[in-house]
Amino acid sequence: MPLEPFTRSEALSLGVELELQLVNTHDFDLAPYANDMLRLMADIPLPGSVVPEMTSSMIEISTGVCHSARDVLSQLSPIRDALVKSAAKLNIAVLGGGTHAFQQWHEQRIYDKPRFRELSELYGYLSKQFTIFGQHVHIGCPSADGALLMLHRMSRYIPHFIALSASSPFVQGQDTQFDSARLNSVFAFPLSGRAPFMLSWKEFGHYFERMTRTGVVRSMKDFYWDIRPKPEYGTVEIRVFDTPLTVERAAALAGYVQSLAAWFLQEQPFTPSEDDYLVYTYNRFQACRFGLDAVYVDPATGDHMPLREHILMTMSQLEWHAEALDATEGLAQLRTDVEGSQNDARWLRERQDKERLLAEVVRQAALRFRGGA
Repeated sequence: MPLEPFTRSEALSLGVELELQLVNTHDFDLAPYANDMLRLMADIPLPGSVVPEMTSSMIEISTGVCHSARDVLSQLSPIRDALVKSAAKLNIAVLGGGTHAFQQWHEQRIYDKPRFRELSELYGYLSKQFTIFGQHVHIGCPSADGALLMLHRMSRYIPHFIALSASSPFVQGQDTQFDSARLNSVFAFPLSGRAPFMLSWKEFGHYFERMTRTGVVRSMKDFYWDIRPKPEYGTVEIRVFDTPLTVERAAALAGYVQSLAAWFLQEQPFTPSEDDYLVYTYNRFQACRFGLDAVYVDPATGDHMPLREHILMTMSQLEWHAEALDATEGLAQLRTDVEGSQNDARWLRERQDKERLLAEVVRQAALRFRGGA
């Protein structure tokens, strides 16, 4: 099966997807209400879309094509508001976060959709363990070769994206000591991790054909890479973000991606190489485990530095681009959080330290998602 052609899209255009949790308002455990939510949401005219996900306690929202972080927020906000109102009719709540704090994977139900049933048959219990929640950011690329160059440049900043979005410290009632435990579940899948290093779409097409001949891969959806090209949209899709606790943070993270992409396109700051990936998995682990307190190894120089320091240095390089893209406000908030060692994982842990009850932490996270905490 040949790789589909890469659709040309507008440079630096954005799209955002958020996987969200549905919980009951009795004990704040996950609740299998995706069908009911989809039925209610279908009657509300909104930008973007609302679709099911792997298990019935999940729902995914997405924007249409956006041109700035402000545009992303202007689309996510009314979808969020409609979700909150629909959930109230069902006596449930909606929230962000990369994992539910105490759900038991074996209690989850696979959503009744052919692809999800097929994945469940292939991956067994991993499919129910995939009740995890991420943000995906698409960045538009005018050419196929340019998309691959963008992908491999963005790969150096995977630790930034993980640490800034980390919101999954708790799994099945336990503090994992990871800021982002969610990505450990993703890594269990055989076609996860990094994309192969290629800078030519023709070469990538040959790779795709070889993979499909093995029968292991039938489409790009079968790759669970941290970043992957999406030829049907003409984008590169970054998949390592935990779902933030607010849509405002989700929009700010999209603005950070867009500002990075503008820097790459306009200044060509470096050319990626295969050797960049010598430290990729280590940097990824550090960011998942320690969040903003991680160590970052510069793939070009081998220098070790605090990840926080590398993020702040990068943000300074992006100031002009962020201003041109109307992303300054979101990046300023992210910078403040980095300087204060604050991310959503830290917020969740602080609530647990105070409340000593994870159900109450989930309740407060639901209030935060709706703008009430």
